[in-house]
Amino acid sequence: MKKIRILIQTVTCVGLLTVLSPSCKDLDITPPSNISPETYLFSENDLSAYTIARYPDVFRTTSGSGGEGLYLDDVGTDNMTSRGGNTRFLPGEWKVGSTGGSWSFDQIYRLNYFLQTVEPRREANQLTGNASNISHYIGEAYLLRAYVYFGKLVELGDFPIIKTVIPDVKSELIEASKRQPRNEVARFIIEDLDKAASLLLATPPNGERTRISKDLAYLLKSRVALFEATWLKYHKGTALVPKGTGWPGAAKDYNSNYQFPTGSIENEIDYFLGQAMSAAKLVADAHPLTTNTKVIKESATASGNPYYEMFASEDLTTNNEVLLWRDYDLALGIVQYWNHYMYYGNGFGYTRQFVDNFLMDNGLPIYDPASGYQGDDFVDKVKIDRDWRLKLFMRGPGEVKAFLGLPSGASPEVEPRVPNIDLASRYQEGTGYSIKKGLSYNNEMQSIVGRDVTALVCFRAAEAYLNYIEACYEKNGTIDGTASAYWRAIRQRAGISTDYEKTIAATVMSKEAENDWAAYSHGQLIDPMLYNIRRERRCEFIAEGLRYMDLRRWRSMDQLNGFKIEGVKVWGPMKDVYGNRLKYGQSDATKNTVSNPSLSPYLRVHQISPNNLYYNGYRFTEAHYLSPIAAEHFVISSSDGQSADASPIYQNPGWPTQGGMPATGF
Repeated sequence: MKKIRILIQTVTCVGLLTVLSPSCKDLDITPPSNISPETYLFSENDLSAYTIARYPDVFRTTSGSGGEGLYLDDVGTDNMTSRGGNTRFLPGEWKVGSTGGSWSFDQIYRLNYFLQTVEPRREANQLTGNASNISHYIGEAYLLRAYVYFGKLVELGDFPIIKTVIPDVKSELIEASKRQPRNEVARFIIEDLDKAASLLLATPPNGERTRISKDLAYLLKSRVALFEATWLKYHKGTALVPKGTGWPGAAKDYNSNYQFPTGSIENEIDYFLGQAMSAAKLVADAHPLTTNTKVIKESATASGNPYYEMFASEDLTTNNEVLLWRDYDLALGIVQYWNHYMYYGNGFGYTRQFVDNFLMDNGLPIYDPASGYQGDDFVDKVKIDRDWRLKLFMRGPGEVKAFLGLPSGASPEVEPRVPNIDLASRYQEGTGYSIKKGLSYNNEMQSIVGRDVTALVCFRAAEAYLNYIEACYEKNGTIDGTASAYWRAIRQRAGISTDYEKTIAATVMSKEAENDWAAYSHGQLIDPMLYNIRRERRCEFIAEGLRYMDLRRWRSMDQLNGFKIEGVKVWGPMKDVYGNRLKYGQSDATKNTVSNPSLSPYLRVHQISPNNLYYNGYRFTEAHYLSPIAAEHFVISSSDGQSADASPIYQNPGWPTQGGMPATGF
């Protein structure tokens, strides 16, 4: 096979392009074997193949035979957990890497190569095929580049803005490594998304939303703008924001005199909030929410629930809420493993703190005397008269696991009376509150490895509703008629009272703070209106991987100082059902199955063994809001090739430039 070979000298660009070979690397710019490099990227089909080949590397879905991916991205937050933890909540244990990390440019390079090659050919009318489709695929590349850059913004903040392929000249590569202020990166992303929207079709050329569409560009624009606005607002004045106290960019000549384009950080925040509102409205007004029929389907002949089936079907072609979904095909060997991985729980689960956050269907918090809450002595009690998002997407005793694709004569398996918190490996329900989102009705999907072709939702319009509501309140201090209508629509679909003002009036922030990190920003409790907007987002995106991103932008982890993650109420009436299955205080701690009842009536997932690194709870340090840049990048990009101080790159606040070292605070 002939390849378009891109030569990159290691000494000049490891810090920029993260090449791994001693001399050069083929950057996967490979035409089909029957096409020569000289004629590649001249046809509509070439463009289509090139951009869709980037999808798996850019969009988060599920990956690997272990089923990890989007549905587990909330693990290591107050929403979901395993029996382990994440070192971001253990100051001193998360350390600067020696190599690799988020400071990488391979996907940016591939997309810049495509745009730099194809755009001039389009302008010169050298591309063959349908003109609208050609424009669409170029629009895909702009969106893909924007989304890659958004990932860099979330992880690293300030970042180089590179729009073209950089020549293999050391001085130019070093110049290109200069980090730009994070709000400028966000503006560049929005610029790319606006360009994408101008080129993309409303309906992709294949007629299905398995490819990028115009409305996805608008949705991502609203996400990026809201993210940056709230980051700037809640981190304002700190080293994590341009011109804040201790901002490391100010120590570099190229950023030392930086001024916000709008004149102030307040104006910059307002700009991004306006962008978020306008883009979100375009999507929300065009995409009604999928219906919730308020039933849990448990047989082939029973009526279904489109809301649950949005995450449990093989084909989402007709679902108008879904803006991008991943299709799987058994005949082509393109499968996922989520159903098999989570069939029994595999050690993961929702936290008690998350479960307690869901409202009753009358719109009241569970602690309100008039709520009608049935308590948490058993998991099925927890789900009575609750928000339907909890009822649908969390397993409950007696519920059927799967009823299609059963062996002849077999009866469907049902969830046990008490969750299997004491079993090992994939049979263990980590907290007792087990994940149901994404699980198919088909037993073969769950029980047979390599059979799962359940479609996966990558992006959906409900986010636009919530982005608008939040941006509106952050911008104006109140919600307008549009935001009110969106909020009522979200709550109606969730099966709870649409009277959000009733919920706000009943909200006690000191109670919410016990379970929800987002009750805080900068260590201070927020107001009940804003809190309930955040609560709605938390509950709507159950197991969809957005929680940590939100907690970072809201600055909602400053207050963590020994926060204990909990599961089911194991030391209530459930203990009598478990009997001698419950073991604690064993001389061999590996034989413990539960935490000591003296600690809490609830399962303390990190206190089952005293050897657990997180036994004393989650803690946080401000430096951990951003990831560190690995040590190699400072040396490789330095003018002398030896000293980190001679690099144009600056480290994120609180992190050293030496590998193997933890954050020191700032």
